[in-house]
Amino acid sequence: MSAAHPSALIAEDEPLLRRALMRQLGDAWPQLQIVAQARNGREAVEQFEALQPDICFLDVHMPGMSGVEAARFIGRRAHLVFVTAYDQYAVQAFEHGALDYLVKPVEPARLAGTVARLQDRLRAALPIGDTETLLDQLAARLRKDSSPAPLRWLRVSVGQQLRLIAIDEIDYLRSDEKYTLVAWRAEAGKACEGLIRTPLKDLIMQLDAAHFAQVHRSVVVNLRAISHVTRGDNETADIHLKGRNEVLPVSRTYLYLFRQM
Repeated sequence: MSAAHPSALIAEDEPLLRRALMRQLGDAWPQLQIVAQARNGREAVEQFEALQPDICFLDVHMPGMSGVEAARFIGRRAHLVFVTAYDQYAVQAFEHGALDYLVKPVEPARLAGTVARLQDRLRAALPIGDTETLLDQLAARLRKDSSPAPLRWLRVSVGQQLRLIAIDEIDYLRSDEKYTLVAWRAEAGKACEGLIRTPLKDLIMQLDAAHFAQVHRSVVVNLRAISHVTRGDNETADIHLKGRNEVLPVSRTYLYLFRQM
């Protein structure tokens, strides 16, 4: 591809996030052609070998082969951009200027900077730097710091009782001063609430991202508990839950999760 019509691959295991990045790239760089999508590192390598895109956007954490491991296979044949919720895995690469990275949720200003750097490299036909050593270091760090298995249970205080709640039964979690409010379904679908002392920001890292999403600075929702979402003014939205009267806010930062593509 020429610098005027570059091509790209996006590897992201979460479909909503993958489509959101495609939309954001379409807004920030209309000339960029997304020629391939992948759900994991193995698919990313296969798609790259088949299509040879100029740029690869690789999620760091994917099942099976990670984005860093996929990048080691791709090597200097494409410009690499990591997409991650944990910027500690990519800061070193970014500081060296060999690679770029985006932190989820992707901010438009940050994406614009990445696009500008990629355009400059393609326009000047700059050689892709030797990143092999750096990728080895990142892969080693990823293996060392890999996240523990997602939470399966929470111990929740309800009055004078301590209840053991299965994660799958939880509808949402919300920051409540020094505590986190947990809302779940008990027997016969009865709506219940209780508190835990663990801050929401610490819980987020332990929840299964395939089923739970942060939709507001103070709210995480079980995607399976959502009935529907209504758009509001000023780039916000409201989440309506199955069998509950509560309405949860979606802030502008996380609205991309519910945009129709």
